[in-house]
Amino acid sequence: MGRKLSVAIAAGGTAGHINPALALAEELASRGHKVSFYGQSRRLEGTLVPQAGFELTSLNISGFDRTRPWTLFSAIYRLRKAVRFLNKRFATQGAPDVAVGFGAYIELPLVEWCGSHGVPVVLHEQNSVPGLANKLSAGRSTTVCVSLPVAIDAFKSRVGDGTQIVVTGNPVRRSVIDASREAGRKAFGVADEETMLLVFGGSLGARHLNEAVTALKDELLKRPKLRIVHSTGKELFDEVNQGLKLTDEQKARWQVRPYIDNMGEALAAADLVLSRAGASSIAEIAAIAVPSILVPYPLATADHQTTNARYLVDAGAAVMVADKDIDDPAFAEQLLHLVDDAGARDEMRTRARGLAQDKAASVLADRVEEAAANC
Repeated sequence: MGRKLSVAIAAGGTAGHINPALALAEELASRGHKVSFYGQSRRLEGTLVPQAGFELTSLNISGFDRTRPWTLFSAIYRLRKAVRFLNKRFATQGAPDVAVGFGAYIELPLVEWCGSHGVPVVLHEQNSVPGLANKLSAGRSTTVCVSLPVAIDAFKSRVGDGTQIVVTGNPVRRSVIDASREAGRKAFGVADEETMLLVFGGSLGARHLNEAVTALKDELLKRPKLRIVHSTGKELFDEVNQGLKLTDEQKARWQVRPYIDNMGEALAAADLVLSRAGASSIAEIAAIAVPSILVPYPLATADHQTTNARYLVDAGAAVMVADKDIDDPAFAEQLLHLVDDAGARDEMRTRARGLAQDKAASVLADRVEEAAANC
């Protein structure tokens, strides 16, 4: 596209919303477009967006807690105030050419203003089960982009006749996609001939997953060329260390960390991943094309992590085990089989590459440009 665009992106609250938005922003900026973010400076986007080199305009709004109905009034008041703020801002600085919302309630004022002023709106839904914000915003959208085909039906009754619903995948940041196996192995001290198992449960960890892996300590450490990198979650770090009781010699082979901030290198280095099935985790695992065993969080809304996991499982790139089953011998057998069988892992890696998840940011950027061009 020849015309350089001004793109407004609203994303916030959690890394699952912010990182895909930053992946899109990186792609758009590489094409010469100007990208600005709208979010809340006191939340995670207040740190991640400026760190990535993008401008963040802070909006003061709040979500509606359905367990406390009275919060609806304050949410509406702040929404109206944020829309008035945007009206003044765009009147003096110029309106964006296109707006993109990533599903958190922070998108609502931007979508409302743009939808009522002829600015095309693109939505992106990361999860298999759409959240409330995107459901509310869908009626004002030009294009709805989903990470997984299963999410399409949830939007069909909520969009206008001219709105496109397309599958783009979930964008992954370049720092993840560009990570190399060589650099990753060096960062984690893993030799070329060794097998690396990466275990993580998301930023908050996963107690049951940690417990199941801890119970397999002796079996795993029987394999002299196996290295384990285990991200426990900050709150569970001490608990896992106490449960494992690793000797100094064992600590050289089993790295226990509260959090992994270089996840791209960790995934690139890994031969096998054991993790929950959050949308961002699924996207990153698919983009790196690393074989995985997925244990969906059983209390996720509408069991959406199970639906997320099926994206990889149905492609033959992953194995799924229900949380209730990870204490059974069959889980241990499956994990140890994949640790031992390089051929099975190679087949899963090939299947993952066929999903082309590493192209999601580019595909989504194409849709943003298309929405602006058709306006």
